[in-house]
Amino acid sequence: MGGFSLWHILIFAIIVLLLFGGNRFSNMMGDVAKGLKSFKQGLADDEKQPEQKQIPPQQQQQPIDITPNRPAEPTQTPPASGDDQSRS
Repeated sequence: MGGFSLWHILIFAIIVLLLFGGNRFSNMMGDVAKGLKSFKQGLADDEKQPEQKQIPPQQQQQPIDITPNRPAEPTQTPPASGDDQSRS
């Protein structure tokens, strides 16, 4: 119960043909076919588009250095004569 058999589908198709008429139904199916065709064409255009817009490979560049500017060698001050570090 609840499933559609072949007879149910045939009766439904006959009722639809009677309501809409053969010519009108054909026109609707033609419009559906045109819509599907344009949809497939749009998908094919989307697949081709990235290939055309490929960016050429760039030359290898050095990475950007973001470390803060510091002197090349830190300056060392001689320890004062009174520091405990000089006696160890």
